Amino acid sequence: MLALLAAGLPVAAYASDADTTTDAATAAAGAAASSAPAGEIIVSAERTHTTLQKATLSVTAVSADTLAKNNITEIGGLNGQVPGLVVASSNAGERNIAIRGIGLGTPENPQTQSGVSYHIDGVYIFNSIAANAAFIDVGQVEVLRGPQGTMYGQGSTGGTINVVSNQPTTDAVSGSADVGYGNYNYIKSDAMLNVPITDTLAVRGAVSYEKHDGYAHATQVPGNSSYSLSNANHLTGKASIKWTPTSDVSVLLSTIQYRGNDHAPEQKNVLDPDPDAREVTQDYPGRNYVRTQLYYGVIKYNMPGVTFTSTTSYQKLKSNQSWDGDGLDEELYLADAGAASGGATYDHIGLWQQKATSWTQEYNIASDTKGPFKWILGGVYLHSVNKTYINEFSGNPDSDAYNPQATALPADTAWDDPAVQTVYYGENSQVTRESYAFYGQGTYKLTDLLSFTAGVRYNHDKYSGMSDTLNGGATDQTSGAYLQPAPTVTHGGGQMTWKAALDYQITPENMVYVSYTRGYKPGGVNSNAAVNGSYVTLGNPDGVQGTIKNEVVDSFEIGSKNRFFGNKLTLNASAFYYLYKNMQFINDDPVLFAYGISNVPMAHIYGAEFEANYDVTPHLTLNGNLALEHGTFSDNYEALSGIASSAAQTAAGYGGTSGFYSNYYAAYLTRLGAYQDVKGNDVPTMPAVTGSGSAEWNGDVGPGQLLLRAQYTYRGKYNSDIFGEIKTPSYQTVNLFARYALKDTGLWVSATLTNLFNVNGISSRFTDPYGVTHQTFSTYIPPRQFIATIGFKF
Repeated sequence: MLALLAAGLPVAAYASDADTTTDAATAAAGAAASSAPAGEIIVSAERTHTTLQKATLSVTAVSADTLAKNNITEIGGLNGQVPGLVVASSNAGERNIAIRGIGLGTPENPQTQSGVSYHIDGVYIFNSIAANAAFIDVGQVEVLRGPQGTMYGQGSTGGTINVVSNQPTTDAVSGSADVGYGNYNYIKSDAMLNVPITDTLAVRGAVSYEKHDGYAHATQVPGNSSYSLSNANHLTGKASIKWTPTSDVSVLLSTIQYRGNDHAPEQKNVLDPDPDAREVTQDYPGRNYVRTQLYYGVIKYNMPGVTFTSTTSYQKLKSNQSWDGDGLDEELYLADAGAASGGATYDHIGLWQQKATSWTQEYNIASDTKGPFKWILGGVYLHSVNKTYINEFSGNPDSDAYNPQATALPADTAWDDPAVQTVYYGENSQVTRESYAFYGQGTYKLTDLLSFTAGVRYNHDKYSGMSDTLNGGATDQTSGAYLQPAPTVTHGGGQMTWKAALDYQITPENMVYVSYTRGYKPGGVNSNAAVNGSYVTLGNPDGVQGTIKNEVVDSFEIGSKNRFFGNKLTLNASAFYYLYKNMQFINDDPVLFAYGISNVPMAHIYGAEFEANYDVTPHLTLNGNLALEHGTFSDNYEALSGIASSAAQTAAGYGGTSGFYSNYYAAYLTRLGAYQDVKGNDVPTMPAVTGSGSAEWNGDVGPGQLLLRAQYTYRGKYNSDIFGEIKTPSYQTVNLFARYALKDTGLWVSATLTNLFNVNGISSRFTDPYGVTHQTFSTYIPPRQFIATIGFKF
């Protein structure tokens, strides 16, 4: 009855299909897989391979088949598939990935990282923009919920997502190819080929291409009254070679290449008078170009009683983004923001560029699965450099700098070039991050049924930076380029994190566990605030400071994992309580343009999650999950919202850049009076209720096998900021899927229908923290999409 209730509620797809274990998991798990019950899911939780039902933490595995059934091609599609997971959008499509309300509260700031670490085959992906890359040749996606401070370290306060890809195998030549077409001129094609070269050497390659017309369009772009937004043009490739010279040694070399070259995503200003959710009254043609390169190698060596693993990676990212910063046409923007913007009729980001490189190295050594004591020891090193170059343009028709369609200036533009005056805000900065860590964790069987796990990790991070900015077209330079980065504040420090857990195997099919874990996310530097902010220049104790404190999460969790009725019913449940310290968020400052990152001292978060999978008959399966969560800020803390500070300044008559600086101190005092105490406000990006439920039928029909699936998803409403000023409403969707596979031929066809009722669900709502007047935008889930696909595998 409990499983039926869970499936009937708005609950999410539970995990990978019960009748298959993915190629990647099988290859990685080794002995763990061979000892697992038939149909058990193998996960690489906590850097060691175990069955999902034995892991002493909340973890969900979403299989490649589930991804295909829901047309999930990138991380944003995981909404509704995992309890407690919310993937929201920010400016220019940047992602805020949050688990149980903990994620990236500081989008657009490359100096910080998400509270949910993202990995591909265990390799840490250091920049959140790179998480936009499409999935390719995936075995399963593992989502670990709760702090993962021991195994995955800093940046895992909310949890960890690990994309496990399929590896080359020497078993046989195999391959697959498919092509799909749908409305919005949707084209999706994939191909994979695995070739054994010798008995010990195999190669595997995959390519994926996705393209579709815009789901929305801008109506006021000069020369184009229907400028496409939220379109797609993505190309992804993967190549791997695996050499296994002996049964004890393996070497895997892989690369994943991605290129996305689209128009900007739709961001609809809440003041837009057009009632059509898929039309925006904006006048700037934004673009979004992302190029990522990942190269990594994994060496495994099985020695007597232990396995040594070395994982090396090198990553490159280039991102060029531009978008309409006001989301309106000139007339509407002037009517709304005229006083606050000094009469400006536009606010456009001509370029927000990031160029980043990173190198990581990890070594670990783990015991085999024999005996009462299992352990793992390891060390990690990370070195990354992130360069940011920004051009934001604003002006009014009476200004010499008036150019609504301005494009970015070259970074080496001379200081006295008249074009510099057209730049409303410019930045040229570089942040270097160096990090190392050591970790160890062990599990000891106190009795045949009771086990104790303990682990500890030490992380050390160092940030150093260079930066130069300009405001209002006025550069400080008198020779050379108009922006010349100079050294800024250096920040560094260490942090210990840990885990302790007890698990009790009541029966072979029923287990309970309790755990206490600590995770942290490192702080960093606010290069601009350190120089220009009110904390430094005017001694304001609540002003944005030059350095950012570490986030720390202490998690207390109790859970149970169960199988009933001869393993037909899987039912997992967990409850948790968090002490969330020093949450990082984007804070405004009484001094204009001195915004940066600050820390809310304390929040309390608690909730419960349920997952169920019930094989009702050999042909009918019900899946579901449900998450119930709540979090509030518990300490008094004065913070300044961009919305409130702009409103106060405008009401006092100090509008725009010139108005502000001509009344500098008076405007400062006005904005100073807009501080708010956030105590009692809800933690953002935390819906009270999320989940989904699905029913799937699979059986022989004629010469083939037919699969039918229906899924209902509900995502509850939540606050989008710490002030409760911006609220993202709830939405619900229905997806349908059908597939028919001809027996003994490898040929199959499928039909996918997502968002059946064409719901204009708001994926996220946010305020641009760096805009001239802090406009608020809504982003939307994709509209109804029908896709017909034909494929072949051998």
